[in-house]
Amino acid sequence: MSDIRITNCHTHLFHSRHVPEDYPYPALKPFKKMPWLIKALAFGARLIGQPGVAEKLDRLYRFQQETDEGSQREILDNLQRHYPSNTRFVVLPMDLSAFGFGAPEVPLRDQHDELAQLSTDPEVGPSVVPFATIDPRADPNATELWRAIDDLKFRGVKLYPRLGFAPNDPVLMQHVYPGLQDKNLPVMSHCSRGGVQGRYLSDYWADRYTEPEAFIPVMRAFPNLRICLAHFGGQRDWHAYVNPDHSDPLDDAFNRNWLRSIRDLIGSGDFEGLWTDISYTLFQFEDYAPFLRLFLMGEDEESERLRSRVLFGSDYYMTRQEALSEKAVCIRLRNVLGEEIFRQIAEENPAKWLGET
Repeated sequence: MSDIRITNCHTHLFHSRHVPEDYPYPALKPFKKMPWLIKALAFGARLIGQPGVAEKLDRLYRFQQETDEGSQREILDNLQRHYPSNTRFVVLPMDLSAFGFGAPEVPLRDQHDELAQLSTDPEVGPSVVPFATIDPRADPNATELWRAIDDLKFRGVKLYPRLGFAPNDPVLMQHVYPGLQDKNLPVMSHCSRGGVQGRYLSDYWADRYTEPEAFIPVMRAFPNLRICLAHFGGQRDWHAYVNPDHSDPLDDAFNRNWLRSIRDLIGSGDFEGLWTDISYTLFQFEDYAPFLRLFLMGEDEESERLRSRVLFGSDYYMTRQEALSEKAVCIRLRNVLGEEIFRQIAEENPAKWLGET
């Protein structure tokens, strides 16, 4: 295979001390403190003839082991084993201090500082592309975000509206997006019906804050801002798109399909700053990879436009809950898409989205 310098545009290195102790349920504290309980449950499931349940528990155990690593460096070491040595990783932190589960043990400022130290480490620093994050309710003047960008030299911003804020929140519109557009820095935003959700936020409002259309006011106000809507809409919406006969006609994912919305918004050519990535979603590889190939290989104008706006990303270490490894998905994807398209989404497009070319 030809030499491709992969940039994984969607990875996480935050760990359990960056997450409130009560999330997602206080009753799960024993499993966090004693993860061997999960292994015991998996063993019991196999004894009673439930191998499927046991496999899911094994994946949960792997995920829990990852979150219990003592530093972001240790998680990065685990991630790098799956990729060629010259691979770069866009690292996306999380601010989980204001979504209803109490304060994490380690505050966001310290999480940013640890990531900054990692990005300047002589050994691994060249592989790390650090992003800052913000919950506008926790940082109404974006003070910590701009410290991370101006002082620590972070390369972009991660948003997670599903925590409980709209993409056009006044704090973001006034204190974040204008500066990012001026500095030519990109935004990555969660765009899936799954994931972390505000404790007191209904599913309806979580979806309204997170859906692709929620970013239309932002893109109109800041047309030169590069915004990536992560997960290409998410697995639930891909399932509804791929299996229309098996989808509930009353399901919002069927009627307001986010995969279809992102394709339409990018394909229209009306939003030049809009991008998407394939993180986590493509870990259901056999089901969805043929559709991705079809979307990207067309020779019409809409397919070419979409192909120029898709980024490779994995969502490590969230993907530790899945059966396939990072390495398996990356190699399979490269094989299915072919060298030319894989190079575009894994090397060329990330360089453009990051503002390097």
